[in-house]
Amino acid sequence: MTTPSPLPSVPAAPAPAAPPSTPSTPSVTPAPRTLHSTWAPSYADRRPPATEADLDAAAEILRGHRVVALTGAGISTDSGIPDYRGPDAAPRSPMTYQQFVGDPGFRRHYWARNHVGWHHVNETTPNAGHRALAALEHAGVVTGVITQNVDRLHTLAGSRAVIDLHGHYNEVVCLSCGHVISRAALDERLLALNPGFLEEMTELGDVEIAPDADAVIEQTNHFRTASCERCGGILKPHIVYFGENVPKERVARAYAAVDDADALLAAGTSLAVQSGLRLVKRAARDGKPVVIVNRGVTRGDELATLRLNAGTSQALEHLAARLP
Repeated sequence: MTTPSPLPSVPAAPAPAAPPSTPSTPSVTPAPRTLHSTWAPSYADRRPPATEADLDAAAEILRGHRVVALTGAGISTDSGIPDYRGPDAAPRSPMTYQQFVGDPGFRRHYWARNHVGWHHVNETTPNAGHRALAALEHAGVVTGVITQNVDRLHTLAGSRAVIDLHGHYNEVVCLSCGHVISRAALDERLLALNPGFLEEMTELGDVEIAPDADAVIEQTNHFRTASCERCGGILKPHIVYFGENVPKERVARAYAAVDDADALLAAGTSLAVQSGLRLVKRAARDGKPVVIVNRGVTRGDELATLRLNAGTSQALEHLAARLP
């Protein structure tokens, strides 16, 4: 099989606009979207790293536009949280919603890993990329951030108009009665139920943390989970799992943010999941400039006006210095 030729970091032809009869906003309330993806890049990204001239070209494309940002796990790697599909990412098989609700063993294994991973993610801080997007919002360039991440680092960096597309890690919901508690409150219960577990895992070392505050550990059979204190129901992180629906209200807000903007900037996402890819498709469909910044190929490369092989901190700091 012939390996596709690498694509240069130069502007591509803009995506064709939709026919006049196609409305730019949905005529009905959007249906919930299921988070699911089996996509993986079929070839390596052989493009050279973006140059300063490439970054300047991105700034010129976005100049004068109201920009909505779409971010993924790649923007948080400089904060110490690994991504899912970057060039250096370890292979991962995130737990599905069906596995979580259908098997007590899966739930025990998940909560044991999350008990370790949450403490790591809860101590992370925003990096230069998060701060650059916040600065661009304060300058009136970025109208909002739609993030596929659950780490809350955009909010901590000072971004105000943030749509947490997949929820965030610091809340827990009961699947029976809907009661929501803080992850910190659950942590107190898990620490009491599992004295010494956290210290034991820490001593083992080499614990790998995942983007959703999960951790790769093996010995979980002795871990004790907690149930809802109100009804005894199953507790689940208030995030969207693979195989679970993105709430339709959140989908509608994300569509509205794209429709309200003049351009879209995707940063640190491979766009493997449809909940993010469809937003890029929507912007391209309406003839809006799309700039993608990512290390590695993405599922939306052919939709990009400009595609940059660059780290998000470097690229977003450059854009914040050049815009408006």
